[in-house]
Amino acid sequence: MNFSTIDIIVFSLYCALIIGIGLWVSRDKEGHQKNAEDYFLAGKSLPWWAIGASLIAANISAEQIIGMSGSGFAIGLAIASYEWMAAITLIIVGKYLLPIFIEKKLYTIPEFIEQRFNTTLKTILAVFWIALFVFVNLTTVMFLGAKALDTIMGSGDGSMLIYALIGLALIAAAYSLYGGLSAVAWTDVLQVGLLVLGGLVTTVIALYNVTPEGGILNGFAHLYDVAGDKFNMILDKSNPEFKNLPGIAVLIGGMWVANLYYWGFNQYIIQRTLAAKSLKESQKGIIFAAFLKLIIPLIVVIPGIIVYVLYTQPDGTAQIPGIISTFTNADGSIEYDNAYPWLIKVFLSPGFKGLVVAALAAAIVSSLASMLNSVATIFTMDIYRPYINRNATDKQTVNMGRISASVALIIAVFLAPQLQSVPQVFQYIQEYTGLVSPGILAVFVMGLFWEKTTTKGAIYGILGSIVVALLLKVPALGLPFLDQMFYTLILTIVIIADVSLTTNPDYEDPKAIQTTAKLFKTDSAFNIGAYTILILVAFLYAIFW
Repeated sequence: MNFSTIDIIVFSLYCALIIGIGLWVSRDKEGHQKNAEDYFLAGKSLPWWAIGASLIAANISAEQIIGMSGSGFAIGLAIASYEWMAAITLIIVGKYLLPIFIEKKLYTIPEFIEQRFNTTLKTILAVFWIALFVFVNLTTVMFLGAKALDTIMGSGDGSMLIYALIGLALIAAAYSLYGGLSAVAWTDVLQVGLLVLGGLVTTVIALYNVTPEGGILNGFAHLYDVAGDKFNMILDKSNPEFKNLPGIAVLIGGMWVANLYYWGFNQYIIQRTLAAKSLKESQKGIIFAAFLKLIIPLIVVIPGIIVYVLYTQPDGTAQIPGIISTFTNADGSIEYDNAYPWLIKVFLSPGFKGLVVAALAAAIVSSLASMLNSVATIFTMDIYRPYINRNATDKQTVNMGRISASVALIIAVFLAPQLQSVPQVFQYIQEYTGLVSPGILAVFVMGLFWEKTTTKGAIYGILGSIVVALLLKVPALGLPFLDQMFYTLILTIVIIADVSLTTNPDYEDPKAIQTTAKLFKTDSAFNIGAYTILILVAFLYAIFW
């Protein structure tokens, strides 16, 4: 056991506090029983700061903290493109997508598909999203989180894995199943604060210990001096990791597909923006989240680079006994995803270790809670109410949400241990989500912004995109997966346009979205924030190109 008594006390206090807050904010008010809007959209009462914090809490979980630190070890700062490009993506979502979604009073993203196309396509996508959340998102978050806790709190040999899985599941279930989105969003405010604090503590202490002389600035200077290639945002073709982040294509290609799909059309992300008091409040929350995205690499990627330097031991680096055996497997492969848990285990003193593990657990639990709420929302609103119980009362609807989330959680707990053989889980998630995300993104973009897009065009496009994606994965082509995603998007748009023009050559589709310039008008607060973020991102890429 690597946890001291004070660590156990700190971690236990976190668990009790987060469950207590979740249950308190989601309690039934006197004379008011929860209805569907209360449970799934927090009564549409969230302020901007809660929305922004909740967006980041839902996003930054084990696959980011553990997975991106592992990719920081393997690739370097280039993996931060997912974060910095996401900041720009959030601006696009806030300006061009949220006005349409909020105007249509959506509960779920599949609901938009029904309004724009038809019920059949909505149901297909609803089933797909539930499967994706359960078999990919929930499973990977739970596995990486449990693996991290096993490394930090146990011996790291997997003996605590199943107990950590069950523990994380119980904490998330304790308040999210009862309270719905309200419990998730309000606890996320605390969880993000803890996440940032814990991440900064880990980075600062690790930087201080990189060199025998100590010192934070000295440590960062040493990193840059001996591992300068790890600070290149745009990878050269000679880099062995080029297949994961293919150079300039990161800025103009598939990264946009991954980010637009994730931030614009992902239920468990977009759901908290739909729960805002107003459109302006939602847009302010988006900008707040974008600012937070800019600092995430400091607390998730830099630690991975620190471990790389400690592992490779260039001149002037502090000597850490046993580090080679910790990361090197019997077959010579490297356990990249052990980077962040190892830093916590080795460098943090009692008390701080409990705090940072609580921050890590906060990130994991908040994402689990968000995903569970989204599974519940999609299943209940898009499958249960239309097909199983059309006349469901609010009580029946909320109860079904709780049941469906519970089933999803149980399945994920059983499946999570199967991921133990995957080397870089973050890249694994991106690659396999990339098989379907380009087609879905194409359908949404064409449905939103091209009036002639027909239902038949959308169906042919979504089915054709999977075939195209599989063909582009043929090893003989040797295409990086981000390039595969970009080409799949372009070809899917061509398919949708061709089928739509063939089946309806002369007129706009009857269900076309009618938009005006006024709909996309944003206030000065949003505009100032957006321009500031764009300048900061340009500055960061100019420095670390």
